[in-house]
Amino acid sequence: MLKAEINITLKRTVADPQGLTIKHALESLGYKDLGDVRIGKLLVIKLNLKDKKRAEQEIDQMCKKLLANPIIEDYRFKIEKE
Repeated sequence: MLKAEINITLKRTVADPQGLTIKHALESLGYKDLGDVRIGKLLVIKLNLKDKKRAEQEIDQMCKKLLANPIIEDYRFKIEKE
């Protein structure tokens, strides 16, 4: 069995209002040395596969077809043995 961890984030060129809100909240708590704050999603998917190459292809297709919006989001993933 393989496990995929997928990180999906807004593209750098897309405004991130949630990240900005969190940045302001952290600054109000005294954390003044912040740069940019961006919010994303982490998905963990377990696959009943042994072939890592096939798993990479399937996860990439899942991201392109459903999990990420390619117009405004980037994604990256890693696959490990469970």
